[in-house]
Amino acid sequence: MKKTMNFKGLLLSGMMMLGMTAFAQDGASTSENYDQGFRLGFGLNAGAATGDYFNFALGGDVRLQYDLTQRTSLTLTTGYTHLFADKDEIDDLGYIPVKAGFKAFVWGDRFYVLGEAGAGFAVTGDYDETTFLWAPGIGYANDVIDLSLRYEGANDFKTDQIALRLAYGFKL
Repeated sequence: MKKTMNFKGLLLSGMMMLGMTAFAQDGASTSENYDQGFRLGFGLNAGAATGDYFNFALGGDVRLQYDLTQRTSLTLTTGYTHLFADKDEIDDLGYIPVKAGFKAFVWGDRFYVLGEAGAGFAVTGDYDETTFLWAPGIGYANDVIDLSLRYEGANDFKTDQIALRLAYGFKL
């Protein structure tokens, strides 16, 4: 348990430091006349669960992104995640995540860090819980493809996950 908490703290600290470097860079690469706008992305997620009750996770999501500048965006993500049980006596868990976040491009205009927080609403089996979700991540994005790796903590579901997301996105 202590190793997991140390890993979470180290990961969160690293993501915050990377995010701060995005703001420390000069504004030469951002245009004053940048056309702010919305993007929509549809993603598939697969990951490994880190708790004692579930093996892996599969899911899909929809992400609405509002570009504040060329290097920063606000996000709103929802979808469905299914956690597959490790043992026969435990039911699988499906939940709907609803998260808001901030995305900052830190290396060129392709590599980014992302932090999201929100709630996970259990919708399967005997689970009748809502949990706090937090999800730092890193990724690569171009005009249509978004590939990212994230850690998603689910406080009350007694599990976390490390997931890979592959998404198709476009401007609205």
